[in-house]
Amino acid sequence: MTADAFQLYGTRTAERPPVRLTAGKLTANLADGNLRTIRYDGVEVLRAISYLVRDRDWGTYSPEITDLRIEQGEDRFEVAYLARCQGPDTTTLVIDVRISGHQNRLDFEAEARSGTGFETNRCGFCILHPIVGVAGSPAAVEYVDGQIAATRFPNVIEPWQPFKNMRAITHQIMPAVSAECRMEGDTFEMEDQRNWSDASYKTYVRPLALPWPYQISANQPVRQKTSLIISDISRSVAPSAATQSSVIRLELGTRTGTMPDIGVIVTPEEAEATLAAGSLLSEIAPRELLFHFDPNAGHGPDALKNFAAIAALHHGRSTLEIALPCKSSPAVEAAEIARQMQQAGFKPDAILISPSVDRQSTPPGSKWPDCPPLEEVYAAARAAFPGIRIGGGMLSYFTELNRKRVPADEIDFVSHCTNPIVHAADDLSVMQTLEALPFITRSVRAIYGDKPYRIGPSTIAMRQNPYGSRTMDNPSGGRIPMANRDPRHNGRFAEAFAFGYAIRVLEAGLECLTLSALTGPFGLIAGPDEPVEQGGRRPLFNTVRTLSALAGASWQECLSSSPSEVLSFVAGDAAGARLYVVNLTGEEQRGGGSALAEEVRLGPFATVALPLEQDDFRPGWPKI
Repeated sequence: MTADAFQLYGTRTAERPPVRLTAGKLTANLADGNLRTIRYDGVEVLRAISYLVRDRDWGTYSPEITDLRIEQGEDRFEVAYLARCQGPDTTTLVIDVRISGHQNRLDFEAEARSGTGFETNRCGFCILHPIVGVAGSPAAVEYVDGQIAATRFPNVIEPWQPFKNMRAITHQIMPAVSAECRMEGDTFEMEDQRNWSDASYKTYVRPLALPWPYQISANQPVRQKTSLIISDISRSVAPSAATQSSVIRLELGTRTGTMPDIGVIVTPEEAEATLAAGSLLSEIAPRELLFHFDPNAGHGPDALKNFAAIAALHHGRSTLEIALPCKSSPAVEAAEIARQMQQAGFKPDAILISPSVDRQSTPPGSKWPDCPPLEEVYAAARAAFPGIRIGGGMLSYFTELNRKRVPADEIDFVSHCTNPIVHAADDLSVMQTLEALPFITRSVRAIYGDKPYRIGPSTIAMRQNPYGSRTMDNPSGGRIPMANRDPRHNGRFAEAFAFGYAIRVLEAGLECLTLSALTGPFGLIAGPDEPVEQGGRRPLFNTVRTLSALAGASWQECLSSSPSEVLSFVAGDAAGARLYVVNLTGEEQRGGGSALAEEVRLGPFATVALPLEQDDFRPGWPKI
């Protein structure tokens, strides 16, 4: 890593670079024992084939890999290794892996064995299909009984598994070329991982309707195999993918809209620190403060008094986010919160309310937890908070909103969050989640139409785990899934991620987007026990301040020839227009095209704003 690695990633620990494997037109990257970015003739066929072991909270083990052997020939490759997972109470699991690649075929075989017995929620293969260019396209699914069905990959995000009892799935990757993915050793099913903002469809082993966690018996081998078989009748014999230009083209598009308000979340735990940093809050000038209130976590009158003091310093609007306990009557509980608010002198402009239990996910086959009807919850809120806008949705993620759809007629706006480290936390996977955001917002619009729509707080680190009993502590600052702290929050990575996030959701017409807090683990400034100076501004501060200043401005889309690397848009008002460009990669990028007067070089994770004069607009360009 370079000397400024900490500035980029918030950690000096480097990700181990992948090993490139090649067999004719077939290529793959070997990273931590798994295969990533599997391409044929330059086109991504599969995003990943991974052998994963998860604990009872759906945390992913990071196995110790030994005896690694890699053989690379002219048109073939072979990989072998042992992976060891250390479970609780001295339990262990060892996986013997064999991977082979040829010009038209890839095989990934694994045998897992435990001498002690091993508890797990999942042990086996996860196969990821990409979403860009695949969503809505035809596929053929072979089931375990041998039947084959012609179908399509979901376009609007499916709340439940689109395909179950799978043995194989085939899709076309380019004219005259198709790819069959065949799974052996267990029953597989697919889930639409865009629910969690993953940029993939995931085919995984062991149906979720079966009990979990479950036990792998001692000395009983578990064998599985995944094969990718390419059928190519194009008659081309050599790799033919065109060499792409190193300059990413940026062209103005036709879609336009209004920039959303930007929010900042305040929790009771961070209220005093937020008050102490009031001058910085004024400098950022968010249009919205989102106050979090959870009686089950002990939040009460003191929290509301602090909220009132912060709101008095703020010149914008405020919303109180309530996780209603629903242990008694919703009407009684809402009325008690309203009484405490009145005593504290806290008068938010809106209430976002959701039953506390709805923050936890209800996977397929699980029993829905006891909860009053949502209509009763919203009616209680309207009675307790008359004359205030009432919002609903989920305080957790789009997954939960998609599975438990709130009655739109009962609320004034709908809201949910997202999190990019539910399933994976490597740098590439986190940035790739931005690809899923337009699919999420289009799916929300398909359900709720033009209902006012908010997203957030959405941060890299996870504030609450809907899929287990806890978020994962991260004292060493690693890149781990479901962690309540993430090192990249301290680096320019988070700055670029947040800016890319804002661009990806522009088409949704959000009324508010919340990407951070002011203080704490999700904060714009560093707190105590952080690897940066306490009170120092994190790079994310710049993004939130910039986006806050753009609230209400007009925007116009700008199309990128490589949106996984560079995103941009134009925003302007009576004072003029600017082209905003963000590099989503850790490498320097070059941008060109009609949206730019001259070629621009972008440093790693850099964001630039280029002023546009009237003369810069060429004939035929839409005007801001």
